[in-house]
This record gives sequence, C-alpha cells and structure tokens, in this order.
Amino acid sequence: MPFDQPPDPSGLRSPGPESVDHVAARRPRIVVLGDAVLDAWKWGRCSRLCREGPVPVVDVADTRLAPGAAANTAVNLAALGADVHLIAAVGADQAGDALRESLRRAGVETEGVVAEAHRRTVTKVRVLADEQILLRYDEDCDPVPADLAALLARLDTALTGADALLICDYGACLGDDLRDALLDRRADLPLLVVDAHRPDRWRPLRPDLVTPNAQEAATLLDSATEPEVDRAGFFQRHREELTRRTGAAAVVVTLDTEGTVLFVDDRPAHRTWALAVPENRSAGAGDTFVAALTAAVVDGMPLTGAVEFAQAAADVVVRTPGTSVCRCPDLRARLGGGDSGVLPRAQFVSTVRRRRAEGARVVFTNGCFDVLHAGHIACLNEAKNLGDVLVVAVNSDASVRRLKGPERPVNTASDRCAVLAALSCVDHVTVFDEDTPAELLRATRPQLYVKGGDYSPDMLPETAVVAEFGGQVRVLDYLADHSTTTLIDRIRGAAEGR
Repeated sequence: MPFDQPPDPSGLRSPGPESVDHVAARRPRIVVLGDAVLDAWKWGRCSRLCREGPVPVVDVADTRLAPGAAANTAVNLAALGADVHLIAAVGADQAGDALRESLRRAGVETEGVVAEAHRRTVTKVRVLADEQILLRYDEDCDPVPADLAALLARLDTALTGADALLICDYGACLGDDLRDALLDRRADLPLLVVDAHRPDRWRPLRPDLVTPNAQEAATLLDSATEPEVDRAGFFQRHREELTRRTGAAAVVVTLDTEGTVLFVDDRPAHRTWALAVPENRSAGAGDTFVAALTAAVVDGMPLTGAVEFAQAAADVVVRTPGTSVCRCPDLRARLGGGDSGVLPRAQFVSTVRRRRAEGARVVFTNGCFDVLHAGHIACLNEAKNLGDVLVVAVNSDASVRRLKGPERPVNTASDRCAVLAALSCVDHVTVFDEDTPAELLRATRPQLYVKGGDYSPDMLPETAVVAEFGGQVRVLDYLADHSTTTLIDRIRGAAEGR
C-alpha cells in the first residue's frame, strides 16, 4: 500500500509550506490518461438585451484559451514540479493545435497526445459579463472512443519509470476496451488514481485512490440527489458501500465549498474545509485538487496530509476567474499562513474577539503538537465540527521543555504552528509561554474549550477558568494507541537500528 509511510519528524511530509518545495524537488514522473478539453473564456460587458428575445447581449472584449479537464490536471501537475506525460486523443483541428501548444508552453510532455482525423477537439466556451458567468456552451462533445492501439502504445512508453498513473475519465474517449487493456497490465501499474464521472467503471482495476465529487458519490450510492445538509456525515455513514462500489483502497469525496472527506481502511474519516470565496470565480478546482493530491501521495505524504495539501491547492485556484493553475509560490503562501495563519498573541486575541462579535461559535484547543499524528488530526477535525471557528494555542519551546523534558520539542514552535496553520480545519494559531492557556482563555472567552484524551472535564485545570466566563468544556473522543512520545521513541529506535 502507498499510504503507510512512517511519519517524518522533520515535518517535510506534513502539509506545511516546505512541503511544496519537497514535492517539486522530487520531480515525480506522473502519467495522466484521459479526456483533454480546450477551455475558452470570453469576457465582456453587458448593458442591453437582445432585440430578438429577452436575453443579454455581451460585448466580448477578451478571449482566453486554456487546457481543460485532463489537460488542466496535467498543467497543474507540471506547475507543482512534476514530470508530466499526457495521454489523450484530440482532433486534428485548430482547437487541437491550440491545446497542444498550450500544454507544451506549460511544460507538459505531449508526445502521447494523439491527433485523430475523425475527431474534433472538445471545446467548452464560457461567456462572462462583469465576472458573472452568463452562459456555457460545449462544442463537439459527442463521445468518440479513441484509437486504442495508438493510445496504448504511447501509454506503455510513458509508464516506463512512472510514479503514478492518473486516469481522468469524463465520458469522452476512454472506452471499456482501454480499461480492459489496463486490467491486463494492472500488476505493472504504479500508484493508480482515478478521477471519473463514473468511478465504478474502473472498479475491476482496484484503484489505489478515487476522487468522486458529491454528485458522483451520491449516484454510486443509488441516491437520486445529494443530501442537502451534512453531506460529509451522509457519505461517512455509507463509506463501506462507497469503497465496495469503487473497489478503491481509499476514497476522497469532494464537497465543493464544503471541502472534502477521506475514507481509508478502518481509520477515522478525515475532513478538510474549503476556503470561503465568491461563487462563479473559476473552473477546474477539482482538476487542481486531484493533481496536488497525486503529487503529495507520490512524495510520501500521509493521506491525511495529502488531502490537506490538495485542499490548499484548490483554495488557491478558486480565487481566480477562469481555468486556473496552482503554482508553487501561491501554494507556499497559502500553506504558510494567509487567511489561516499564525498570529502574534495580541492579534490572536483581537481576532478571536472579533469573530465572536460577528456571531461565530469559537472552539478553542491547545497543546504541544510536537509531531502531528492521526490522533491530533482526528481531534482537530472533531473540534472543527463543533463550531464555526477553530483556534489553537501552541506551547512555546520553553513551555514544552518544562512539560516534556529537555529533549523536547523535536520541532520548533514556528514549525509546529506552520503545520497546524496549513490544516484546513484550523482557522487561527498562536503561541503561549505559560504552562496552561488560562490567560488566553480569559482574554478570548471562547464559547467552547475542547481537549482530546481519556479523561473527564473535571480533571482539566482549565475547566474552572472556562466556567468563569460561562463557556463549555468538552473532552473529545480518544483515539487509542496514538501518542507523540511513543511515536518519537519509535522513530528514534528505527533510526538507531539503521
């Protein structure tokens, strides 16, 4: 299994800003097989209605072309530093030429892009006025199976030395015969990731990872519509069926503006939360997500960290109109802080007070978080579910030494905070130097104070402090067999045994 790497105490495999450079430096070889599209965006202004009917007239001032669908996934991988080989079929037409040229400029290897005389390149055109999408129309979108022999020949060549095969199947050209041919090659395939409108089509291949969106997952479950509320909870209740119907080792359901939910083995489900942005801003955030997710997994990042890394990448592109690409500097900035950054104590206090005044339910927790592990992640995600804003106070290095001994912490406060701030469930982080966060609790007065562990609220010294201002205390579910001290001892033992 590719999802069981040991933790890295250096933090490089956690979803912090350093992880962007770590992924890029590895330069993974990733093959993308799928439906390539040319996206066209037409921007203009609208000030009148058409005389022939009550529809707006747009005076188009700018047209931009960009690789879409599987081609956009390939471009996003290249932007993150991967050596990308796209295997796809396009038309031997002007749109196909434009698409291949755009791919080459983006650093994607296009030897595997087959131009077929009987095919016309699928083009998706969006018309906008004042940043509002008014219309999308698709050209030449009838599904035509690709030339199997031509695609397989190029695929076999590209897979030599590949770290991952990413299949992007949106119903255009990947027929059952190609899937069956891959089934014959399954034992020799690298990490297999499937992003498909119908992931059950690829079940015989037993993918390592699939990424259906909420509607696709609901369809898999024979549900006519997605649930209107608590979609993550709905899919969590049906996780075994999702896994069975996809045949995958791990499933990530993307929930649009609500983030994602990850299911793997019998481990606790892992949530990410998306950055709130205006609607109608961009297209292809799902392409960016699966590209970043694949690159992170290939780099050896644990799956929980990989989905956080991918969520951050998707957060970058949804801010930009058009078919956008997440580039390393932007992702580094997003993971390094931005809207969910590490704040000085005074700013942390004022920010939490402001969020409460705005009506948000603030959840406060604290700890050393020396080496982030599954127990931490489970508690933080559970805490986020209890309110609107999750804030974390982190023990300073001096405080950790007083509590844990002279050999701790393993990671500095700045590194520990950077990793926590990169988690989509965490909104704000600060450092405190005292042995307890009592003064920070008095200053911020959160509605809810939470801790993870196998004890009761009356055992917590902070309970009396929280009671002073009428807050509540909650002890979260305890994830057995997860301890930072045990983890560090195991890592050190493994290092000494080498």
